[in-house]
Amino acid sequence: MTGALEGIRILDLTRVLAGPTCTQVLGDLGADVIKVERPGAGDDTRKWGPPFLKDREGKDTKESAYYLSANRNKRSVAIDITTPEGQDLILRLLEGCDVLVENYKLGNLARYGLGFEQLHARFPRLVYCSITGFGQTGPYAPRAGYDFLAQGMGGMMSLTGDPEGEPVKAGIGNADLLTGMYACVSILAALRHRDRTGQGQHIDCALLDSQVAWMTYEAENYLISGEEPKRRGNAHPNIVPYEVFPAADGFLILAVGNDSQYQKFCAFAGRPDLAEDERYATNTARVKNRATLIPELRSVIARHPRRHWLDGLEKLGVPAGPVNTLPEAFENPQVKARGMRIEMPHALTDKPVPLVASPIKMSATPPGYRHAPPYLGQHTEEILSDLLGLSAEEIARLREKGVV
Repeated sequence: MTGALEGIRILDLTRVLAGPTCTQVLGDLGADVIKVERPGAGDDTRKWGPPFLKDREGKDTKESAYYLSANRNKRSVAIDITTPEGQDLILRLLEGCDVLVENYKLGNLARYGLGFEQLHARFPRLVYCSITGFGQTGPYAPRAGYDFLAQGMGGMMSLTGDPEGEPVKAGIGNADLLTGMYACVSILAALRHRDRTGQGQHIDCALLDSQVAWMTYEAENYLISGEEPKRRGNAHPNIVPYEVFPAADGFLILAVGNDSQYQKFCAFAGRPDLAEDERYATNTARVKNRATLIPELRSVIARHPRRHWLDGLEKLGVPAGPVNTLPEAFENPQVKARGMRIEMPHALTDKPVPLVASPIKMSATPPGYRHAPPYLGQHTEEILSDLLGLSAEEIARLREKGVV
């Protein structure tokens, strides 16, 4: 089946998480992604373990689970872009590419003749996407950017964690991942513009910008009211009850979205009075009086096991669910039915590599899985010979010089 982006070639000069997330999505959708890595070192995350992929003898390879999570559907070519010969190879590869994605510090690629302004004149149709911590402009632009810093500076951590505890980051690289997604959307829009006008452009994606934008309704709550939002743990600032509650045998989520659902919950719980009380009859009233309502609900819910609430509330159309561990999540029948775990053959092991599937579902051009995350330089000879026409002798000479 043809991928939606078949015929689009991406030169991927990214590493770690934000950039590789972006290019993996594009690869899943059919683009040919060429991942350029430093000879001998490669993407920093290859060493971010344990755990590591096991080889045929059961020993650790240099492929960490972290690296595997974001580098599917790419071909790896090892090129030293700090050398004139390496820079020439990049320029020759760009002659057949539609997009360049990079996450170097501000100005670093320009030192090698690979900045946007330098390339735009030669490749006017090229879409050039830069992913940095703080963007191409502003007083922080020269700084190195990290997900943790963006979560703190962008407001996420001020709203995450126990109300009485310290600020807490999200359990995964939230700012990196969402910036990668924004970059992917931007690239697709820029390709649409390129197809109409023939002109490429520079995309400037920043972790801090993306994290601030990700604050959405809490940011708007502040901008409208002028009041600083507070950490509420698992509670929602605008909806009540909408949080985690302890049942008799574990935790569950009660996510009441409207007054009708709240009334059904109270009737099932045997407390219709909590729906009739004017302090709790409407969501606006419940938000104002959460301090007295939530203890009442916690007491009621704690009397029965989770299954009692989950089964009963599902029949009534009241949103509720378990708090799953990752093993429980992957065993969930809905997750299984949606095919969110896949396996791919890998050149370094006899066993298929388990990976998290793309969540994108498309009827005519669904994501495909063509390449397992490559080992460093796995496709160097293939790319240099097939795309650039280099002979085996020319490639051997480049290897001797350390260029590839």
